[in-house]
Amino acid sequence: MKDLFSVNQLTKDDVGKIFEIAKIYKEKFNAGEKKFNDLRGYSVLLVFFENSTRTRTSFELAGKILGADTINITASSSSVKKGETLYDTVKTLEALRSDFIVIRHSMSGAAKIVADSVESHVINAGDGTNEHPTQALLDAFTILEKKGKIEGLKIAIVGDILHSRVARSDVKLFKKLGAEVTLCGPITMLPRHFEALGADFVTTNLEEALKDKDVVIFLRIQLERQDKPFFSSLREYSIKYGLNQEKINLLKEDAVIMHPGPVNRGVELQSELVYGSRSLILNQVENGLFIRMAVYKYLLS
Repeated sequence: MKDLFSVNQLTKDDVGKIFEIAKIYKEKFNAGEKKFNDLRGYSVLLVFFENSTRTRTSFELAGKILGADTINITASSSSVKKGETLYDTVKTLEALRSDFIVIRHSMSGAAKIVADSVESHVINAGDGTNEHPTQALLDAFTILEKKGKIEGLKIAIVGDILHSRVARSDVKLFKKLGAEVTLCGPITMLPRHFEALGADFVTTNLEEALKDKDVVIFLRIQLERQDKPFFSSLREYSIKYGLNQEKINLLKEDAVIMHPGPVNRGVELQSELVYGSRSLILNQVENGLFIRMAVYKYLLS
């Protein structure tokens, strides 16, 4: 596997091997080993045409910890501002002999186009509303750490499903690993094709979605991707689809809450729940580093 642009590329065996590599890196890192030489002599280009904090930083830090030379390229500093096409930009960057290209782009399918056009290893850091495979991997790895398994778990994904590349990748990976997946959100944000991806249940009722779940993943309302209103107000959305202290009682006693970030406090989650005892949000951020280290290593092998 030269590239990672979709969860569809991954077999259960691939996922297990990536998790094993991530686990080893995490154990060594927590034991005090802060530098590795696995990518020594390699270069990583971080090509981000959309804003990012967690994803870009973790990919950059992962590369540096593994010994790679990392270079950041943003839309504002590239020739895209001058009218250069994505293809020409990437071919120009590849001429610099980069070993990895980590790309985030607003166009769905951009990562696959790049992967088919260059010899470098290409990793999709989010393409439009299509996919975000490393986010799905870190979500599954975090759940596995906490629950000890994924097969048989009941997982709900709540929020702006329509615009979420995280939801698309999560559904594919969770189903591949044997979980039951429920999707919940306003009817205007629930595209029917999600059932074709393998979601078991689709509902507009939050109480129904939360009942007896082991894991609930809340998604950010992506106002920047909405060219028309999909609900009357953020307040109405928060009342219907936000999690508060009362609704949390619908979950199992040992259920956990997740969010890919950034969180709109008071909209998707009541503020005190963001880092509460049930929250795995910071675990997700931490594991993002080790999963991305593992993906670099796995693509090389």
